[in-house]
Amino acid sequence: MSKILLINHYAGSPEMGMEFRPYYFARQWIKRGNEVHIIAADYSHLRRKNPEVHKDWKIEKIDGIYYHWVKTGTYSGNGVKRALTMEQFVSKIRKNSADIIKMIEPDIIICSSTYMLDTYAGQKLKRETKGRAILVHEVHDMWPETLVDIGGMKRSNPFVVAIQAAENSAYKHSDKIIAMMPFSKEYMMEHGMAEEKWTHIPLGIEMGEWDEKEPLNEEHRTAIEEIKKSGSFLVGYFGGHALSNALYNLVDSACESQRRGYDVKFLLVGDGVEKESIIKSAKEKGLDNMFFLPPVGKKEIPELLDLFDAIYIGTATSEMDKRFGICMNKMADSMMSGKPVICSVDGPSSWVEEAQCGIMIPAEDIEGTVDAIKKLMEMSPEERREMGLRGIEYCKANLDVEVVADRMLEAIRE
Repeated sequence: MSKILLINHYAGSPEMGMEFRPYYFARQWIKRGNEVHIIAADYSHLRRKNPEVHKDWKIEKIDGIYYHWVKTGTYSGNGVKRALTMEQFVSKIRKNSADIIKMIEPDIIICSSTYMLDTYAGQKLKRETKGRAILVHEVHDMWPETLVDIGGMKRSNPFVVAIQAAENSAYKHSDKIIAMMPFSKEYMMEHGMAEEKWTHIPLGIEMGEWDEKEPLNEEHRTAIEEIKKSGSFLVGYFGGHALSNALYNLVDSACESQRRGYDVKFLLVGDGVEKESIIKSAKEKGLDNMFFLPPVGKKEIPELLDLFDAIYIGTATSEMDKRFGICMNKMADSMMSGKPVICSVDGPSSWVEEAQCGIMIPAEDIEGTVDAIKKLMEMSPEERREMGLRGIEYCKANLDVEVVADRMLEAIRE
């Protein structure tokens, strides 16, 4: 048995909302006889529901996992206030590192926050164990490359400089690097990582959730049935409404579909910083084929997706995606729905392409998106069903969280 300490600023649970990977992996590790502790912040913009925390280090046991909550305060958007919560989170862990180690006595320390700064906390914690614990850095997003490539920040920006220093430190001082991006090894080696430290572990899917799904709430079901009553082909999107999701591309695609006279409707389900702006853009274009609904609970997603005829996934044009590849929760969930996927992304390859369960087009390709919709509309229901089933088969064979979580722990212990 190992005692595992995982640091993830934004860690959530099915009830709270994203992000889910720490929860699902922890559950699998507990089933294998391990003890898992997660240090997370009391507030995350990714969660639907944040925990009530009145003082630092409140411990809450959720499905066998010990969550240790750190108060960091709230924020909105990606401004200075959010950066300050990152500094607070990491500083409080470092300041209390001796007490944390004394209480948990971890054998494995996993730094898993997106922004890399938690490597300093992880390194301090390892020193408190006298070097006994294995220090792992799990890389979700390629920061600071994401900040520069998608966020438009200059490399001379003090925040980017700080993140770059943390990234280099993580690659140099961690015992293991777990990378979600499949083509990231060479870049990480250029930034100080020894080749033997690197392992690619993709996202995992909790297959049980698709068996334990909850009925879609009445508000959403009624609204979608009203949208579909004319018999139009329904293209659905679910998830965050951010610039990185390229939803303005979908607005333009809806506009072009309307101009061509296609009998197709578009439904966007979710929330995010760009949602109001996207709704405004759709109104300004005079679209009567695009609709918006609030987010649904994690366990309602299977029934939501079952009401779509096809699912849209998009990303902003990105040299980073072309270099490192793509690893998206949304892609896995879309494939598990058994519906064809319109995948508008850049990258050397994708799960959709490997499974042949949808249509691949370049990122932000409006004409390509509309042509893909037309192609799917012209298929028979049986052809679309066969295409979608290939996605389910691929996920079961390659992305089952039981298999993926075991692979990660094996890689760490090697």
